[in-house]
Amino acid sequence: MKTSIKRMVMGIAASSIGALSAHAMAQEQDVKIGFAAPLTGGQAHYGEDFRSGVTLALEDFNATKPVIGGKPVHFVLDAADDQADPRTGTTVAQKLVDDGVAAVIGHFNSGTSIPAAPIYARAGIPELATATAPAYTQLGLPTTFRLVTSDAQQGGVLGDYVVKTLGVKRFAIVDDRTAYGEGVAQEFAKAVKAAGGQVVDEQYTNDKAVDFKAILTHIKQSNPDAVFYGGADTQAAPLVKQMRELAIKAVLIGPDMIHSDEMVKIAGAAAEGTLASSGGMPLDKMPGGADYVARYKKRFGTEVELYSPYAYDGTMAVLQAMKRAGSTDPHQYLAALKSTQMKGVTTNELAYDEHGDLKYGGVTVYKVTNGQWVALQTVGVK
Repeated sequence: MKTSIKRMVMGIAASSIGALSAHAMAQEQDVKIGFAAPLTGGQAHYGEDFRSGVTLALEDFNATKPVIGGKPVHFVLDAADDQADPRTGTTVAQKLVDDGVAAVIGHFNSGTSIPAAPIYARAGIPELATATAPAYTQLGLPTTFRLVTSDAQQGGVLGDYVVKTLGVKRFAIVDDRTAYGEGVAQEFAKAVKAAGGQVVDEQYTNDKAVDFKAILTHIKQSNPDAVFYGGADTQAAPLVKQMRELAIKAVLIGPDMIHSDEMVKIAGAAAEGTLASSGGMPLDKMPGGADYVARYKKRFGTEVELYSPYAYDGTMAVLQAMKRAGSTDPHQYLAALKSTQMKGVTTNELAYDEHGDLKYGGVTVYKVTNGQWVALQTVGVK
C-alpha cells in the first residue's frame, strides 16, 4: 500500500516537473532590436518611414514563430529619437547598448551614424545605417553595415549623368555642412569635373536654414546652368522657391534626401524639373516592391516614403543571420551577417562587401515632371 502511494506521488511529481519544463521551453525569450533616427523635427517623416520598415520586418519574422538555438524567441523594437543631432546620437547609442540590444538598425544620418559607430563596435553590436557618407564604412569597424548606396556611388552617377547625358556644364554647389551634405556635394563636384563640367561657385549653409537669399544672390552672378544642393528636403524646398523668386532659371539637383514627396509638396511649382539621385531601383521596379507597398499601406495607412524597404531588408538580414548562426548574441551571429546572400524587397541579391557596403548597390536618377518624381535611368542594380 505504501509502495503504491509512493509510486503515485512520484508519478505526479514527475508529471509536474515535465509540465513545468515544457512550459519553460515554450516561453518565448524577448530579444531587443535597437533603432535610432530622427523621430521629431524636420526629418521626422524620414525617421517614421524608416522605423515602419523595421517594425514590419519584426512583425513578419515573429509571425513565423522563430526558434533560435533551440529556444523560441520574440523580437521587440527598442526605438530612440536621435533628433538628427551628432551629440544626441552618441547618447542614444550608449543607451541602446546599455539596454542590451542585439543589433541596431540606424542611425539615419551620416552625422549621427559615424560618431555612434565606435560605441556599437566596442560592444560588438552590428549597426546597419542609411548613412551614405563614405567615411561611415571607411572607419574600418567590423560592425558597420550600410543599407543603401554611398555618396561616392550616388554623386558619381548623378554628376556623370547630368553632364554627359543632359549636357549641363556650369554648376554652383551648395551644402549644409553636415557629414552627409558636404560629403555628397564633394563627390558630385568630383564627378562633374571628371565628366568635363565646371564648378563656377561654391557656397554653404546649415541644416536648419530657411533663408538662402544671400547665397543665391551671389550664385546668380556666376550664371550657372544648375545648382546642386547637398542636404535634405526641408532646406531644398525653400531653396528652389527662392531661386525662382530671384529669377534664377538653373535646375536644382540633389541627392536622395531631396527625392521625396515632401519636397515637391513644399516647393510646389518651383520644384518642376528638379533632378535627384536615389539608391537602388524605383519602388515599383524592386523585386518585392509591389507586395511591400500593399502590405505597408495596409499596416500603416500611408505611402512608403523612401527608406523603409531598405530598413526592412536590413532587419531581415540580421534576423536570418541569427537563425543561421543559432544565436541572438551579436558575437556569435556577426560572421553570418557578413556572409549574407538573400533575396530582399529591394534587390534579388542582398550581400555586403568586406567593408560592410552593399555589393550591388545601384543608383536611379529622377526628375520632377508634372509634380511627380519620374525615373530617368538606373545604374548598377543586380
